[in-house]
Amino acid sequence: MSFKVRGYTLIEVMVAVGLMGLVTVSLYAGFSFGFGVIQSTRDNLRATQILMRRTEAIRLYTWSQVMNTNNYLVPNFVEYYDPLGAASSSLGTVYYGRILSEIPSDLPENYRTNTRTITVTLQWTNTIGGRPRTISQSMQTRVARYGMQNYIYGGL
Repeated sequence: MSFKVRGYTLIEVMVAVGLMGLVTVSLYAGFSFGFGVIQSTRDNLRATQILMRRTEAIRLYTWSQVMNTNNYLVPNFVEYYDPLGAASSSLGTVYYGRILSEIPSDLPENYRTNTRTITVTLQWTNTIGGRPRTISQSMQTRVARYGMQNYIYGGL
């Protein structure tokens, strides 16, 4: 009785190893890209939260606080992704902010002196694919002398 033992040739083994390597590299590249996109989305969401918090606070300032920009509308500020991470030195992404107060030019003359357009801008750096990318996001609001804050604070 004779048994014929057949095996794989060297070429077949090399092709199989090459395909397995390609699949493994593709899998890890997909994971890496996915984690990068998730981190970028988190950074964008945090930036939106910072902008919303700042603009909503500004909308509640009294007119004298809006006009006294040195104490309330600080022109430059720094925020962190995780402000509570200072104890463990893991603050995360650094957001550099700027607040600009302007007299609106698109309103009639009578309203311009009683209204301000406030622009809050954030800039931060994301690293996707090993390349740093500076991203900017901004939000605008208007504050009126006889606006919402008068109802909250009783006409201050």
